[in-house]
Amino acid sequence: MELKNFLIVVKDTDKAKEYYGNVFGLKALTDNGGNVILSGGLVLQQEDYWHKFLGRDITPKNNSCELYFEEKDVDAFYERLKKLYPETEFVNLPMMHSWGQKVVRFYDPYGNLIEVGTPM
Repeated sequence: MELKNFLIVVKDTDKAKEYYGNVFGLKALTDNGGNVILSGGLVLQQEDYWHKFLGRDITPKNNSCELYFEEKDVDAFYERLKKLYPETEFVNLPMMHSWGQKVVRFYDPYGNLIEVGTPM
């Protein structure tokens, strides 16, 4: 068995595609309207579709998982993100962990938790 993708729920796949392209440089590999597969294995699923599939409410900002990206210059990334998306809600500002990794955590516009850290 092989893990192929990781799916997150978004309200608008077109806007989310633009966000993940602008912030992380991800490109759409397939776009089926309410379901978009991006480079890196990230799948964007339209919230109303997902709700129909599950028959359950979607809970943004539930903090049960996060998307993790690595970036050599976390401070420059943080400044760029603030300029591109000033409404970003940060969970923590750039900080250094005891093991020497610098990270910043924030929510995407749909309440999905993201961490960007220096390579380990």
